[in-house]
Amino acid sequence: MTYKEATEFLYTQIPMFQRVGASAYKPGLETSVRLEGLFGNPHERFLSIHVAGTNGKGSTAHTLAAVLQCAGYKTGLYTSPHLVDFRERIRVNGEMIGESYVSGFVGRYKELLSSGKIQGQLPSFFELTMVMAFEYFAASNVDVAIVETGLGGRLDSTNIITPELSVITNISYDHMQFLGDTLEKIAAEKAGIIKPGVPVVVGESGTESVRAVFEKKADEEKAPLVFASDRRCYDSYVETDGMIVYNNTPFGRLTGELSGSCQLLNAATIITALEVLRKKGIKFSDADVQCGFANVCSLTGLAGRWMKVSDNPLTICDTGHNIGGWQYIAGQLSRFKGMRRMVVGFVSDKDVSNILRIMPHDRADYYFTQASIPRAMKAGELAAMACEHGLSGKVYSTVADAYDAASADSMPGDVVFVGGSTFVVADFLSDLKNRNLL
Repeated sequence: MTYKEATEFLYTQIPMFQRVGASAYKPGLETSVRLEGLFGNPHERFLSIHVAGTNGKGSTAHTLAAVLQCAGYKTGLYTSPHLVDFRERIRVNGEMIGESYVSGFVGRYKELLSSGKIQGQLPSFFELTMVMAFEYFAASNVDVAIVETGLGGRLDSTNIITPELSVITNISYDHMQFLGDTLEKIAAEKAGIIKPGVPVVVGESGTESVRAVFEKKADEEKAPLVFASDRRCYDSYVETDGMIVYNNTPFGRLTGELSGSCQLLNAATIITALEVLRKKGIKFSDADVQCGFANVCSLTGLAGRWMKVSDNPLTICDTGHNIGGWQYIAGQLSRFKGMRRMVVGFVSDKDVSNILRIMPHDRADYYFTQASIPRAMKAGELAAMACEHGLSGKVYSTVADAYDAASADSMPGDVVFVGGSTFVVADFLSDLKNRNLL
């Protein structure tokens, strides 16, 4: 089996939430436990750190991985979704899983399938790729793996691990059809990753009622709980040259490669998590933390977080795709004095109407588009919905066409923003790569 055949099998033969949405969502751990058992329970052969939350999971997971890499640990990283290449989901020390390993794993899975050894419900795309990641980490003899949940926590397939530390970044409204229609219900699902006796760091405590959900679960599991938002993780910060400098942290002065106002909260979560890990005996120096913060993208391959891809015209993309993420994006965009040229598209199962309410209205031209996945909201439908919120623009059938139009219209001082959906950013970066512009 070739790599292309393997990925085509994964994309077309197995339900993939990234492409089709709700029909691919399969909560529960039974299938994951059974499938991983057939591959020898590889998650038992390395230490792990579990990361959940509505927003900030990716930045948090990648930065923790970068710090551990700087400290000399062989570090696995499992995240989702990917932007350009499927293999982005599974990395060891920043290097993507090899194409031959992907095709070999899929081949072994198909042999198990044809032999009748896989009983019961077949795995989802996420369940199968998770087992692939765990087997690869074990085969690579990683010291530790950072494992990001896919959706939720309690019933997420990654919840079969017992980590050294659980991290929950924050709670906001997203995937409400699966996780619940209140912040308390969503928090309860995310809190499901809290394990007996395993320390947990919650980044943003939220409302008193949300905080109580985490406190209750941690108390039931006798899990030491720390809220990063209760602590003073740095005295001050300065944004400079697309980076953020954090002064007087427990690890000295940190220069964070990731910019954007949401990173101020992510940094506090990461710093708190690192303090807990150090107390547990995971050894790393202050210099290792400084190295990880300053080089997270180059060390781990992270992309799409308030990412500048061009200076002429100034072009920024961001994968923020829910109301919580857009609250930060809207604040960032308000800092620009020129025209905001907004290349945006969404998936059809998001709360798009509430996001449109907070998107820029003045000094803003819109280029409505859609990602190349079945879940994408049609660009014309988005334009009609946006018009009801006082936002106007033109409709483009592809992200590439929308970006080209926005770029051609730009004048000095303007900014082109590309986002609304992770998959819009994915199409954008793929197109830039195909044009040798990335």
